[in-house]
Amino acid sequence: MAVIVTFEFSGAGQELYDTVIERVTDGRGFTQFADLPNTGLISHAAGPVDGGFRVTEVWESVEALEHHAKTFGPILEDLGQADVQPTIIPAHNVVVR
Repeated sequence: MAVIVTFEFSGAGQELYDTVIERVTDGRGFTQFADLPNTGLISHAAGPVDGGFRVTEVWESVEALEHHAKTFGPILEDLGQADVQPTIIPAHNVVVR
C-alpha cells in the first residue's frame, strides 16, 4: 500500500536540504536527486514553510521507505537531524502527471 511521508525540519532551510541531496548524490555518479534509482519512490516535493523546511514524498510501501532510510538516516544524523521523525499516512489517492 502506498504511503505519504512528511518530514518537517524546524529551524532548517534550503541549505540543509541541499546539503543532504549533495551528500546522497556524491560519489554515485548522479548530479541530482531525480536521477537516483530510488526504487519505490513515486513522488518527492520540498519547500520552505514557516519556521523550517518540509519534504513530502509518496512511496509504494513502508518497506520501500525503510530501505531508502538506510541511506538518508546516517546523513541526517551526521547533520544533527536524527530526531526528525516523519509523519506517515496511508495514501488514499495519488495522482502523478
